[in-house]
Amino acid sequence: MTNETSSPAYLRRLGVWDGAMIVVGGVIGAGIFRTPATVAERTASGLPLLAVWVLGGLLTLTGVLCYAELGSRRPHAGGIYLYIREAFGSLPGFLFGWAMALINYPGSVAAVATTFADYFCKALDLPLPWVKPVGVAAIVFIVGVNLTGIRAGAMMQNIFAVLKLAAIAMLVAVGLALAHGHLGGVLANDATHPVSGGAFVGALLPVLFTYGGFHYLNDLAGEVRDPQRTLPRALLLGMLGVVLAYVLANVAYLTGLGHAGLASSSAPAADLMRRLFGETGAKVMAVGIACSTFGYCSIAIAGGARVMQTMGADGMLFRAVGYIDPRTRTPQVALVALGAWTVVLVLWGNFGQLVDYTAVGEWLGHAVGIGTLFWYRWKFVDEPAPYRVPLFPLMPLVFVLTVTGVIVATAISSPRDAGMSLLIIALGAPVYWLWQRWQRR
Repeated sequence: MTNETSSPAYLRRLGVWDGAMIVVGGVIGAGIFRTPATVAERTASGLPLLAVWVLGGLLTLTGVLCYAELGSRRPHAGGIYLYIREAFGSLPGFLFGWAMALINYPGSVAAVATTFADYFCKALDLPLPWVKPVGVAAIVFIVGVNLTGIRAGAMMQNIFAVLKLAAIAMLVAVGLALAHGHLGGVLANDATHPVSGGAFVGALLPVLFTYGGFHYLNDLAGEVRDPQRTLPRALLLGMLGVVLAYVLANVAYLTGLGHAGLASSSAPAADLMRRLFGETGAKVMAVGIACSTFGYCSIAIAGGARVMQTMGADGMLFRAVGYIDPRTRTPQVALVALGAWTVVLVLWGNFGQLVDYTAVGEWLGHAVGIGTLFWYRWKFVDEPAPYRVPLFPLMPLVFVLTVTGVIVATAISSPRDAGMSLLIIALGAPVYWLWQRWQRR
């Protein structure tokens, strides 16, 4: 039983293009403009660097294909929370929903909104005290647009998704221009960065986190037209576009900066533009990164609000949070609540650590969420499924095992962050018990 049966309900207005742009907007944030330098530090040449980005893309695509089947089976708002609650019960669903909707979504939006404000202020030469007000203004504006309806929110998202792809295309063009037709150095060995055999796994971790965010379309599945056909197409189209953009961006970094230059750069995108256009180029890239981060915030707020609304409709949060406005068909209470909490985190300023603490929990949610696919296949053997993930059970098994390995590796390298992430999820258990007791009384 889902909130789809309540009245009023969401309207299905999103098509394949809208869905693909949501995937692009949810995945591409600020990571591709910074993470390649970290990956270069952990690889010995351009060949393993590009290989790890391709491998990360392929692994993420397996997860995307699994999400496509889950979305086609349950084309309702709520995403991972909905699948886990139906397959494993209310408590597991609440634990991941609580961690994602109340901590991970607003924490990541607060972090990225501040990044947006930082680049926006740099592009316009605004002083540092303007950063937080600009970040708060961005959140208020995004919430305001989304309150008017999914169509307006999707239009805004489509514009910023195209702009962020344009920024990456500009990076690729600049990298090729700096190469002067000589691309042989892309795969050359970098003697300044000898690495051990286990470093490849260490390089894969930031790559997988940079590919994260593909799940937001499933959070909005209740507003997708003909979801059994549209969701798989949009997920695959959007993610293929992201993988292509990421690989080409890294080729540009290698041609323009070289492997050693990329590894030593703290802002590779700006450094690449600066080499060809000077400080003007760096400012232009600051605008591109601002557009990219703004688009991510729009998707995360829209998706997070739908998860909160679904939990409210299920009685897992205050019933008012489950309200859908009959005129705009948007979760207005959830949008305002999520936006207000995000603003608090922006003003607080210590959200960066909060995001680190919840990153492991988010990927654990992906693993458990895709694990529900085995339950759906077993429980609903005869249920019509317009889309089925190929090579079942191999694909979901590969994804679950890989993500589990990433979580274990993260726990070894950052035990405090991983431990706090699991603690935050576990703290949801007494909250759930108290909430259920209060509901009964």
